[in-house]
Amino acid sequence: MLTTQQLAEFHTKLLAEQQKLQQEAVQAQQSSAPVALDQQSVGRLSRMDAMQAQAMAQELARRRARQLVEIAAALKRLETGDYGYCQACDEVIGAARLGINPACRYCLSCADNH
Repeated sequence: MLTTQQLAEFHTKLLAEQQKLQQEAVQAQQSSAPVALDQQSVGRLSRMDAMQAQAMAQELARRRARQLVEIAAALKRLETGDYGYCQACDEVIGAARLGINPACRYCLSCADNH
């Protein structure tokens, strides 16, 4: 069972991570641009590099969005009193595990199955 102080610390960590990810999303959105496919102005390798960079940026955006959803769900569990319990077996998730990833939903035993 987590103490009130631990819950407050995890809440603070979750909010800080949420804010950081939201800022990264804004910065990434401002700096991303479609890849120009005009063969006259950009060489083939440069276009391929640009397309690869764009694909990597899109994957980072997907991961960031998934992390934001997980953080929002963890914050909701904090509000409802379900935070710190495995969503599969309802056992307590260790504080050390939550310290590494405060948004995790599963205990160590159940994590491999999800």
